This record gives sequence, structure tokens and C-alpha cells, in this order.
Amino acid sequence: MKNILELIKREFALFWANKVLRLLFIGAPLLYGVLLGFVYGKGKVTNLPIIVVDADQSEMSSRAIQMFNDNEILNIAALRFDEIGLSQLVIEKNASAIVLIPKDFEKALLTKKYPEITTIVNTANVLTANYASSAIQLSLGTLKAGIEIETLRKQGVPEALLASSYEPFKTTFVRKNNRSTNYMYFLWPGVLATVLQQVLLLGLALSFASEYEKGTFLELAEKSKTIFNMMTVKVVPYLILSFGVWLMYWMFAIWFRVPFNENFLALTVVAGVFVLSVSFLGILVSVIIPNQLKATEVLMVIATPSFILSGFTWPLSQMPLWVQYIADVIPLTHFLEAFRILMLEKGTLSQTLPFVYNMLIIAIICAILSYIALYVIRKKRRKAII
Repeated sequence: MKNILELIKREFALFWANKVLRLLFIGAPLLYGVLLGFVYGKGKVTNLPIIVVDADQSEMSSRAIQMFNDNEILNIAALRFDEIGLSQLVIEKNASAIVLIPKDFEKALLTKKYPEITTIVNTANVLTANYASSAIQLSLGTLKAGIEIETLRKQGVPEALLASSYEPFKTTFVRKNNRSTNYMYFLWPGVLATVLQQVLLLGLALSFASEYEKGTFLELAEKSKTIFNMMTVKVVPYLILSFGVWLMYWMFAIWFRVPFNENFLALTVVAGVFVLSVSFLGILVSVIIPNQLKATEVLMVIATPSFILSGFTWPLSQMPLWVQYIADVIPLTHFLEAFRILMLEKGTLSQTLPFVYNMLIIAIICAILSYIALYVIRKKRRKAII
């Protein structure tokens, strides 16, 4: 027993002596606990953008719009008076729903012709779609109840019969994009993209760190001749391998009957930029941290929370600003936004350009920093030999 206790004590001492292990074991739970606490701190979704098309422009349609404004879950991102360009507007505003108030809505109400308000719910994100549709239903239900009671009271109907005697208008909900609200269509691609980022970062974490540890860095530098060539030979194999993984994902989509054939070519172009930005991020960490284990651990810390921070499931707009800034420097955030537009919302490549540019900026900054770091390290190692 005494021997076992001594061995346990020795193990604690070894743990405490390892700075990296100590930092990861204590620091990671602390960091993620605080970070995820802030991510989900609100506990509910508010101010979801919706688009309202008021073709009636009457006092009654204004009351409906006011009901939406009074609901904390909804935020009218755009008010239109016709249906021109709605598909593009949904993508621009990242709208969760479109509410269509028909022409002559008030007139039909007054003449008891039973008009219909149609809500088109954007189910590209199942979570926000559910929140938005419930809030719209509640708002229209409140308006409907108010009109019922007001109308029937004027007709002298007893209070006990008010709620069951008359319904002033119909409400119809139409699902758009992921119409079946299939959770696999929504979540599966995002998880696969996260896995691709993870394996790229882990693989590239070893690229230069392994050269340092094996003592082959200067040999690589001499054979490559230029720093640009050194970076190219490290990135190109992963670009080729990633294309193979991408084809495998496409075959999975066919196998599991996931309807992602539309815009697949455009998404492949965006995925190429994504792989490039992730590759240079991995190269930068590998260049700066000369130890394979430490480089891997650092990139694991970066990659692990990236899917949660990307805003793919829980909207970025619900997170604190400083968390949004962290999310902006992770390539996955921008790729998943582009994916949603192309594959779920059936948008165009031009509508994803802001996210493509952001990934290119990450790639360029990481490439420049990697170049500078490699130049300094190569110079120092050459001097050390002389």
C-alpha cells in the first residue's frame, strides 16, 4: 500500500513538472467553461431577423407589424411592399422567415372574407427556424384574438362565446430550403467540415515541427532554395489529399441520399479556399512552435471549440462581441456561412464572396507571418552552424 501511494505521489509530481500537460489539463476546462458559458449565456434566442412584406399598407397590417416588433424574439430586418428580390434579401439579411401580408387584408377582414397571412420559414438553421415560427405564430395569434374579441363584442356576442365563435384570418406556414427539417441535412455537413479542418490542422502541425526535431530543417531549406518553395512543398500534398477527402464526402452525400448536388461546383471552389486558409494557419503554428507535441496541442485547443463558435447551430448574433471576434479568425466560421448559402439556401457564388474574402485574408496573413518566421529561423540556424 505504501509503495502504491509513493507511486501515485510520483505520478502527481511528473504531472506537475510537465508545463504543457498542466496547462492543458487545468487551463482547457477553465477556458472552455468560460468561453461556452458566454456563448450560451443568453440561454434563448432574441432579435432574429425576419422580413415583412406588407402589400396592404393598412391600419390592420400595421398592427400585425407592431405585434412582431413587440416580440423580443423577432426583429424586422426589412419591410417591403412587394415580393421582388426576396430570395436575395433573405441571404443578405440572414432572415429566419418572411411574413407575407396580402393586398386588401384589412378589407377582407371587415367583409369577413377570411384572408390569409403566409409565413415562409427559412429552415436552413433548424434551431432559429423553430424559434422564429413559434414567435410569429404567437404574435399573429395575439392579433387574431384581439380582432375576434373586438368584432364579436361589437356584435353583442356574450363574453363566454367570444373565443370560439369567429376566426378573422388564416395563418399558413411554409418551410423553405430544408423543408423536411431533416437534422442530418442541417448538421451532418457542418460536422464533416469541422473534421476536415481538424485533420488538416493536426497534420500541418507536424510539418515544420517534425523537421526541427529530426534536424532536417536546413536540409529542407537548401533543397527548396526559397522560403516560398518550402511553404509550397508543405501545403500542396494536403491540398491534393483534401481534394480526395472532398470527393469522398460527395460520395457519402450520394450514399446517404443527401440532396447537395446543386451548387456543388461552386461549393468546391469555396472549399478550396477554406483548405488553403486552414493549411496556412496550421503552417504558422508549426513554424512558430518547434515541438510536434506542443504544436499539436495548441492546434487542438484552437480546433476543438471551432464548430460551436462558428455560429452554424447557435447564431453568432446571440454571442458576445468578443466571442464573435474570435470566431471571425477561424476559417470554419466563414466556410459554414458560405455552405449554408450555397447548399441550403440555394444562393449563388457571388453571394458568398464576403466569406471567401475573409478566408483569403486569414490565408494571406498566416502565409506572410509564416514567411517572416521561416526567414528568421533559417537565418538563425545557418548562423549557428557557422
